[in-house]
Amino acid sequence: MNVPDDLLYTDSHEWVRREGDKVRVGITDHAQAELTDVVYVELPKVGASYETKGTIAVVESVKAAKRHLCTRQGNGSRDQSRA
Repeated sequence: MNVPDDLLYTDSHEWVRREGDKVRVGITDHAQAELTDVVYVELPKVGASYETKGTIAVVESVKAAKRHLCTRQGNGSRDQSRA
């Protein structure tokens, strides 16, 4: 299992990486393995404001739907080259 040490992790298997004045968020390998086949992903809306512990994204799989919570207050943006 890949566990990079430059990430900050939550108890719910989400991670955050600071990249300058922005942060990148994701889910751990463990969460991906538990979800198995992902069928839908709702990404953060560009320019929208998000409060700490508010829903920022949703990942649905054949097994479950998981809300991803915002770990810090901020605005949504998307790096189109890596989306």
